[in-house]
Amino acid sequence: MRGRWGRGREAEPLAMWRMARGRLLTVAFARGQPLTVPAAAASGGPGGWYEWVAQSTAVHWAEEGLVGLQAAAGLPWWAAIACGAALLRTAVTLPLAAHQGRLLAKLENLQPEIKKLAERLRYEVSVRGKQQHWSEKVARFHFKKNLRRIITELYIRDNCHPFKATLLVWVQVPMWVCVSVALRNCSVGARGSEVQEQFSAGGALWFTDLTAPDSTWILPVSLGLMNLLIVEIFASQKMEVSRFQKFATNFFRVVSVVMIPVAATVPSSMALYWLSSSFVGLSHNLLLRSPTFRRLCCIPRTKSDSDTPYRDIVAALITKYSFKK
Repeated sequence: MRGRWGRGREAEPLAMWRMARGRLLTVAFARGQPLTVPAAAASGGPGGWYEWVAQSTAVHWAEEGLVGLQAAAGLPWWAAIACGAALLRTAVTLPLAAHQGRLLAKLENLQPEIKKLAERLRYEVSVRGKQQHWSEKVARFHFKKNLRRIITELYIRDNCHPFKATLLVWVQVPMWVCVSVALRNCSVGARGSEVQEQFSAGGALWFTDLTAPDSTWILPVSLGLMNLLIVEIFASQKMEVSRFQKFATNFFRVVSVVMIPVAATVPSSMALYWLSSSFVGLSHNLLLRSPTFRRLCCIPRTKSDSDTPYRDIVAALITKYSFKK
């Protein structure tokens, strides 16, 4: 015990240095500034994690795609960024979201069968335990072991393992990061001075300079409100939620609020992309609630499905946030 605590005290300077390094990189990235010499050294020099991401093939593809879309469509940069977000969300994440919806619907429809099999298994283990004189701990072990096996067989039978439902996250998050870094490269001149000059004059309304942060905070606050609305719509579903789901909901609420000051310190091009992506994502989430669209996507009907989903969402939000007693 003494040695462990001693090692912990010796590691405190290293932990403090790592924390300071992280803060320096966060400030450098958030302000939309290129990494200074100290920041680059803190991230590990030329082989630092941010340099590796910024110079990766995926980010270069994102840059080429943005420049090609803007040139082909002849749109101003603010419109090209918004359209690019809509194209990516529609072509990539919408089919994955529909696939996720099919898997989740199958999983929900499996629950009654799993419940019945669990009750039968509990009875069989109880009888077997009395015959073999098992203790309660041993009987519980055999019950959980066989229940896991039964559930796995059902997942294989219906091809709906829960891990497959996470595919959307594994695709959407890296794509979001790559496009965000690509926009930052274009904003700070890493792509070239010509593109940076186009960004500086490619905005609209109050954010005419896409290389500068939105000093009015309109884009950041709109982003935060949009993300909070998405979280609350998910939270308004009429179904039992686990403790983990409650934790995840609260976590994403905090993230939505934290993203407001972050979006206020990055180039407006990034904040605009984040807002456009969230808006399209909200539209797709609402579209996937439509019974007609769910049938087109071959999503099985479940017990929790509603024939009037949008009316239910509005009613749930009004009930939750109404100040009337």
